[in-house]
Amino acid sequence: MRHLLQRHPLPMRTHFAHSLVLTYALPPERLAPLVPPGLTLDTYTDPDGTEHGFVAAALVDARGLRPAGLPARLGADHVLTGYRVFTRFPTPGGRTMRGLRILRSDTGHRLMVAGGNLFTRYHYRLARIGSRVVGSTLEFKVRSADGLADLHVRAELAAEPAPLPPGSPFAGARAARRFAGPLPYTFEYEPQTGSMIVVKATRARWEPVPVAVEVPRLTFFDHGPLAGSRPVLANAFHVAGLDYGWQAGSRRALDGSLR
Repeated sequence: MRHLLQRHPLPMRTHFAHSLVLTYALPPERLAPLVPPGLTLDTYTDPDGTEHGFVAAALVDARGLRPAGLPARLGADHVLTGYRVFTRFPTPGGRTMRGLRILRSDTGHRLMVAGGNLFTRYHYRLARIGSRVVGSTLEFKVRSADGLADLHVRAELAAEPAPLPPGSPFAGARAARRFAGPLPYTFEYEPQTGSMIVVKATRARWEPVPVAVEVPRLTFFDHGPLAGSRPVLANAFHVAGLDYGWQAGSRRALDGSLR
């Protein structure tokens, strides 16, 4: 009956000191096996007519993470990383929710691994994670316990928005921002009941800024179903100093109706 606990029963609140999201473009056929029943890939067709799917590598310096209703002083500070594929989920009215399906999450705290895997399907693993700001440079280093999600990234927090990375498939900043992440929803398929668990995010404001990044190390795409996929950095966005949260999960049928 563990799946009953993993429906994200606790609404959560935190404060993002920093959130850095790197979005990588890959061929849709490489990502399709990662998408469970009920979801479809959220794709973008570039000016040349080529369709792209996307995986985001997100790094968050979260302060005062706690269940909603508790004061921030009772929360815990965590640096979290996660890998998510951009997806879509239908609604009964014919509209579509845009959101993320979590592939993997990493944290430096054993208690977060235990609690995260007990109450969610976010696939938490233990890692050594550090972050720092030196001058205008934000840096994250992640050394995963299994070596499958090591990451080292430096972002330049310049006063002016950075241009899109070389080779990005997006026609411009407006199109890139639609895939900036995190999106309003996260989705996880519950095979025991053939249901989708939908978690809605809440945020005080959302003004992501394009940033230039250097990524000396990223091992996530070197292993498993995405090995050899040659992802292309499509955008990198940064936000800082905002309140963020997640509502309790809701269970829906695969046509989007509530259960």
